[in-house]
Amino acid sequence: MEEQITDYLHYLTIERGLSQNTRVSYQRDLMQYAAFLKTQQVRDWQQVDRVVVLTFLQSLQVAGKSSATIIRMVSSLRRFHQYLRQERVTDHDPMQHIDSPKKQQKLPDTLSLNEVERLIESPDTREVLGIRDRAILEVMYATGLRVSELIGLKLNDLHLSMGLLQTTGKGDKERIVPLGDLAIQWIETYLSEARPYLTRKNTDEPHLFVNNHGRHLSRQGIWKNLKSLVRQAGINKNVTPHTLRHSFATHLLENGADLRTVQELLGHADISTTQIYTHITKKRMTEVYKQHFPRA
Repeated sequence: MEEQITDYLHYLTIERGLSQNTRVSYQRDLMQYAAFLKTQQVRDWQQVDRVVVLTFLQSLQVAGKSSATIIRMVSSLRRFHQYLRQERVTDHDPMQHIDSPKKQQKLPDTLSLNEVERLIESPDTREVLGIRDRAILEVMYATGLRVSELIGLKLNDLHLSMGLLQTTGKGDKERIVPLGDLAIQWIETYLSEARPYLTRKNTDEPHLFVNNHGRHLSRQGIWKNLKSLVRQAGINKNVTPHTLRHSFATHLLENGADLRTVQELLGHADISTTQIYTHITKKRMTEVYKQHFPRA
């Protein structure tokens, strides 16, 4: 059964042109699915029916998986079983009458402007790694980049004289993102005072942000550093790299930006993804109204 999964992943990469991150996500879902089928003594895709799929989805629910995880799994299975039927591996589609669960509308966590400033100012910029971390935080907040986009930035993606950078987002879609003056200032400081020291033994490294060995900074490295800086800043919230992205979008909308502009800046393919931020701004509007209107 793993052979068909391998063929499908190859199809996604070659014919559909999906990114490596998306491919890995499908692979993880389908291998988990295949492992479950083995526990049910299902040895062939032709044996999979609606009851088997529902049993698998119920096992995810019992295991405490979120509705978002189960929705993603249903989507993965739906596409995979369509592929199996298309390739005539099976003569039926067990996903045909299975509906996705409704997604819970969960508002993303955000930081206040004061908290953002405390976080950004928390690195010790007397140290080379402190300069790097300050530059990273400035870029994250100024652009709303995903962490995968941030660590993927290369030196030739920078266009500092024009106040822009180029990034590759989901689905390998490129977009141009403006940079604020402070972000540009700290990138320039990092490039002149910190990065040359960090890459002294690895001068050919093309990526913008590097670790203390001068190598490409990882997603885990960003998370680890951020957790430490959040503690230093005295912020008692669960802050992730995505929190800065959410804060970027929320602060733009609260200060008058329109939804379409925020959609473009975040690299959302569909504006419905961006619309969750309108709930945050409405909540904020209600709070301001209650605080300042005398008859509220």
